Amino acid sequence: MSAMKRRVNIRMSGLGGQGVVTSAHIMAMAASKEDKFSISNPFFGAEKRMAPAESYVRIGPEKIYDRGELVYPDVVMVFHPQVITMGKSYTMPFYSGIKKNGIIIINDDIELLTDSEKEELDQMGVLVYYVPATKMALDIAGTELSTNMAMIGSVSGLTDVIGMEALDLALQDRFGKKYVASGGTATLDEAIKKKFAKKEMLLQKNLDTIKVAYDRAKEYAKSNNYIPAVMA
Repeated sequence: MSAMKRRVNIRMSGLGGQGVVTSAHIMAMAASKEDKFSISNPFFGAEKRMAPAESYVRIGPEKIYDRGELVYPDVVMVFHPQVITMGKSYTMPFYSGIKKNGIIIINDDIELLTDSEKEELDQMGVLVYYVPATKMALDIAGTELSTNMAMIGSVSGLTDVIGMEALDLALQDRFGKKYVASGGTATLDEAIKKKFAKKEMLLQKNLDTIKVAYDRAKEYAKSNNYIPAVMA
């Protein structure tokens, strides 16, 4: 378990259907597994697939009282390139409010920032980390729906704000609840077993995706002698 010295504020921006809200929820649940305090909350307009969506998670060593929009994040997570080109539909640039020595995690494997954006972020000491989260999800889990799992692994590995054991437990709580048959027929019992087996497979694939992204981020930090300021 990481020794957390101060609160970390994470802003997740993406499109509806990418699991932005679920990501914040899982991270908050994982934080509680490590006896840390956390609050997660979504922020979006039209609740439909591919509409702009944001979610925030605050994690710290002391009780957290504030909620609502996270204006000054330590970490900005970009789940879709459209967030960079179109912002949050009302605020530009997409990293508005990020703190000095913060972190930006972008789901892509090509350079997306302009020279002026890179210069500004460099002057602020902000680390920009690219991760092909959607490609990882497709390769490991077989579905782009696990993109958010790769993003969770990336931010956890890079910041050391949550460990893998806690993430595993949070995933089990979120996706792995067992079904209990009560007085059902054999046919019903068999159907329940099949459904549970599918959930177990989903749980394992999601965990595998998180682990690969987590290890990749850890290796990046190690090879670049990077110590996350958010944990200092």
